[in-house]
Amino acid sequence: MKVLILKPSSLGDVIHALPVLRLLKRHLPDSEIFWWLDVGLLPLLENDPDLAGVVAFHRQKWSSPRYWPEAVKSIGWVRRQHFDWVIDLQGLARSGAFAWLSNAGLTIGVDDPREGAGGFYDLRVSRPSALTHAVDWYLAVVKTLGVTVDDNFTWLPRRAEASDSIRRKWPIDAHRWILINPGARWWNKRWPPEYYFQLVYLLAQDYPNHRFAVLGGLDDVEFGKQIAANRPDRCVDLTGQTSLPEMVEWVRAGDIMVTNDTGPMHVAAALRRPVVAMFGPTEPRRTGPYGQIDRALQIELPCVPCLKAHCTYEKPMECLRGISPQRVREEIHLRMPH
Repeated sequence: MKVLILKPSSLGDVIHALPVLRLLKRHLPDSEIFWWLDVGLLPLLENDPDLAGVVAFHRQKWSSPRYWPEAVKSIGWVRRQHFDWVIDLQGLARSGAFAWLSNAGLTIGVDDPREGAGGFYDLRVSRPSALTHAVDWYLAVVKTLGVTVDDNFTWLPRRAEASDSIRRKWPIDAHRWILINPGARWWNKRWPPEYYFQLVYLLAQDYPNHRFAVLGGLDDVEFGKQIAANRPDRCVDLTGQTSLPEMVEWVRAGDIMVTNDTGPMHVAAALRRPVVAMFGPTEPRRTGPYGQIDRALQIELPCVPCLKAHCTYEKPMECLRGISPQRVREEIHLRMPH
């Protein structure tokens, strides 16, 4: 049995889809499973024990006619693999067309009406309800294929090389860590940096034996500097300094994560690390920290959740500014492991 999973991006979405891989491999231990993945996320699944290989997806190249010959070459390779199943968990026109062009024995996918990708599938799996979490929607696809669904699997296996790497660079085992994750792809999903600054000041008093690790990519470097400057003796600014596998291992090492709605939040939930997450324009019941939806803080406003990348409310960003550092502090007190 040869299987191809289509879920190229984003980080959080790929994390949501990983249970499909784990359960398929357990149900079909002799199968060869491949994953169609955005090139920027390749380190996440490289050498994954359940994968036979990863098919790189170059988003920018696929959108430019100049690189279409490479896309055609990729489709040709997929067709020559004679996949038995192609499972599209992206549900967009591009992934649906790719699934159809793969010429698999069976094509199944999530029936997302946004771009009509369902027309490319042999089997379509609708979202059970408007508020069904993305993970549960993907698991409904697995059930449709006759696979038993449970939570008896390791979502993100430990990566020894990345784990050893971060311990060479930073004194992880010398302290307990509170993880601060101030970034997000949408600007209006970012809790104000000055609130994180205040929160670190408060938590430094509450937890004198803890240190703070500020996570983020290159886009978050300024945030990291601002937050870490509060208590430079207690903070390690990791923004722009970790690889994707290293970030995962840092999250594994932390006691709790304070975060916006973004990819590392889903990593923490997958690793079953306690999460306190601030939500503004998005709906936590659909895409919140899986298994910890009660840890998502969100205030009631007429526009919440707007599901838009730009705030148009009369009080800009009030959905996040209305969540005070003191409120987050109280939630951390409830969730912090003893």
